[in-house]
This record gives sequence, structure tokens and C-alpha cells, in this order.
Amino acid sequence: RIMRPDDANIAGNVHGGTILKMIEEAGAIISTRHCNSQAGEPCVAALARVERTDFLSPMCIGEVANVSAEITYTSRHSVEVQVNVMSENILTGAKKLTNKATLWYVPLSLKNVNKVLEVPPIQYVRKEQEDEGKKRYEEQKLDRLETKQRNGDVILPVINPEPHTVGYSQSSLIHLVGPSDCTLLGFVHGGVTMKLMDEVAGIVAARHCKTNIVTASVDAINFHEKIKKGCVITVSGRMTFTSNKSMEIEVFVDADPFVDEPRERYRAVSAFFTYVSLSKEGKPLPVPQLLTETEDEKRRFEEGKGRYLQTKAKRQAQMQQAAQQ
Repeated sequence: RIMRPDDANIAGNVHGGTILKMIEEAGAIISTRHCNSQAGEPCVAALARVERTDFLSPMCIGEVANVSAEITYTSRHSVEVQVNVMSENILTGAKKLTNKATLWYVPLSLKNVNKVLEVPPIQYVRKEQEDEGKKRYEEQKLDRLETKQRNGDVILPVINPEPHTVGYSQSSLIHLVGPSDCTLLGFVHGGVTMKLMDEVAGIVAARHCKTNIVTASVDAINFHEKIKKGCVITVSGRMTFTSNKSMEIEVFVDADPFVDEPRERYRAVSAFFTYVSLSKEGKPLPVPQLLTETEDEKRRFEEGKGRYLQTKAKRQAQMQQAAQQ
């Protein structure tokens, strides 16, 4: 579809959350199609996880976004989908790759939202493709479990925080889940949740820098539990790490069942977003150093630094490999 002014972020490019939402919609369509391709109980594919997603190039208002999806692996109860996003300048015909993403879905029965159905297998061209997919499946399964186990943190308000501290830029958004946010089964679309998370992360980044900011990448987004229609969700974000030119922001979503549901508040989604600061001309700017005050903030900073260095090393290795080819 064509990108319109209401898709823009404060820098004038397409909002990162809008692109994440389009990616998820493509994944949901192809996964639901595949899971209903054989006779059996009808189902809807629900998003369970999004692997790290890099924003390779900005997409501009007026360009056409072309989102394509392909199923690359199936386990007994899950589907791996690879999604590519291309932007097209319809005046010149120029095209460029803006995003590549890997998503995992599970099929939920239309009759019983808590019932996970079996996935029809796909045919692999080579045995290596199946083996590589199984390895990715086991890795993401382990990471989801580890992430869920460390999801006990909450963000508390800070009185008169100093600039460039964690408390100064932290932000929260409260949203009542309505019918337009939900799938046929009455739980929130993963894309809707990711768009809200990107908005909160963008607010944190802008507060910290006081400049234009754009989404650079998103670490794995883990959907731990479904969020039903009628829930009140709180999307919270806080700065965890800064390098010279980037900021890491932790974002999580807590759900409060609001209508006909005795359940207590629970952690539904968590992820790390990376942003960069830009001048009015779109040039990268230095990022103010994050001032850590508590032991927990210092620990989170070191953990963020580790993720940053790991990603940097991986990117350099990929560049060297590409140069050799």
C-alpha cells in the first residue's frame, strides 16, 4: 500500500510501528492460510515471537510498501515466516529493501482460543533446510523461556528526575483493548501491540535526546500470553543503554483483565528497541550518555552493552563475509 502522511513519524519518514504492523499482518495471513490448508478444525494463527528486525533503510511518505512473506519452517505446533519489506518510489521506479523479519506463529482453534492445533508440514527442497529450521526453532524456544523467567520488573515513577537519567525519560501508555484491535478470536493483533510499543520507545528516545529519532532495530519481541478484548494494557518503556550513536530501550506490556475476568495483572509482551538520533537534515547525531543511579540500572546498562557489542561483532562478521564473496 502507499504510505500516507498519517503513517509518518516526527522525522517525516514512515513510523517504525507502522512497518512492524504491516510485517505482522503479512505473517498472520500466510500462517493462517497454511494452517487451514488441510481438512480439520478451523483456526487463526497467533503471533508468538518476532526475531531481531533491522530497519535497513528509511521508507518515505508517498512511497509504496510491498510486503512479501514465505513459510520457511514448521514444527508440530508452530510456523516460521520470513517477511521482506520493499519500498518503491512510484515516480522513478526505484526499489530498495527496508526490512527483513522472522516471525513465529501458533494456530489457535476458532472453537477454543486456548487450544493449539497441529500445523500441516511443508515440503523442503533440501534436508539441510529442515535441519537449519529445527535449530532456529529450538533456539527461539529456549530464549522465550529465559525471557519469560526474568520478566518481573516494573517501572515506578520518579520524583523530579535529573536529565539523561532513566527516570527522566521513562514513559507509559495506557490503552483499552477494543474490537478493532483484535483478531477473530477476540485477542489483540500482534501488530497493534508492536505499534504501541514502538510509540512508547520513541517517546523515551525523544525525551532523552530532545531531537528527531528513528527506529534502528528491534530485538526479539516475545509474546508470552494473549491479551483479550476488554483488557486494559500498560505499555512501559525505559532506557537501558546508550552508545555514542544509539539508544536501547526496554519495553514491556502488562495486561489488566477489565471485563468479566477475575485474573490479576500479568506480563504479556517484552522486547528491546534500538533508536538513533537525527538532525533536521537526517544526519546521525551523538547520543547523550545515560546516567545510571541504582545498582539495577547499572546492571541493565552492562547487559545492554553486551547485546550492543554482540550485535556489532555479528554485523562486522557479515560484512567481512559479504566482501569475501
